[in-house]
Amino acid sequence: MDTAAFGHWEGTTLVLNVLGTPAAKRDAIGKPKGAQLKISVTAAPEDGKATDHMVKFLAREFGVSARHIEVVFGRTSIHKQLRIAAPTKLPAVVREHLPPLPAPTA
Repeated sequence: MDTAAFGHWEGTTLVLNVLGTPAAKRDAIGKPKGAQLKISVTAAPEDGKATDHMVKFLAREFGVSARHIEVVFGRTSIHKQLRIAAPTKLPAVVREHLPPLPAPTA
């Protein structure tokens, strides 16, 4: 794992540090940029609407409902930290750069 990783596991919860880009041409998970994962969304940056849109987009990408994604900080900023509880899917960039979900201990 890269020492400047954009995320890590806390049990079955994936913690992601995000660099958000609002008002983009399309919703997309981009490449890591330092210790953040670049995520673009089409929503405008007004009163947290882009963050709300990002949460809904990421819920589909990670196979969870939006209520399983917590915005720890950065609701109205491009710099965010998100906690994704028990994702059932991992986008390719996450699989490539982070270790897999730890196996449960008995």
